[in-house]
Amino acid sequence: MEQLTVPGELASLKLIAEFVLAEASKVGLDKKASYRLRLAIDEIATNIILYGFHESAQKGDLHLSATTDNSKLEIAIEDSAIPFDPINARQVEATELERPLEERQVGGLGVYLAIQGVDQFRYERVSDRNRNIFVMNLA
Repeated sequence: MEQLTVPGELASLKLIAEFVLAEASKVGLDKKASYRLRLAIDEIATNIILYGFHESAQKGDLHLSATTDNSKLEIAIEDSAIPFDPINARQVEATELERPLEERQVGGLGVYLAIQGVDQFRYERVSDRNRNIFVMNLA
């Protein structure tokens, strides 16, 4: 299992992207799938940093881990920020898509689009930690 720990700061997003793309390359994930995975993880990591840490005046680290088997690449992000389940946010954002375009708010669909881009997404709250798990199937 490969791991990366970075401070919960926007400057860490570059290191996170490099980690994700390196892990995707190791398992032969194609460029399109690698991009979708990187985009999904970037969106969730950004939300953790901005809303989980900064807006709540907390500091902490993001812990990433990558595991693989013959059928999938799984990357998890763990943090000690305030509880936040992106799956609930995705459901709210999906209802926004049902509204006419002229009635929609600008922005706010990042989590929805990010989760749609991966093959599987899971969220767990374990003790005082959020765990976001992204899965991409291998060809």
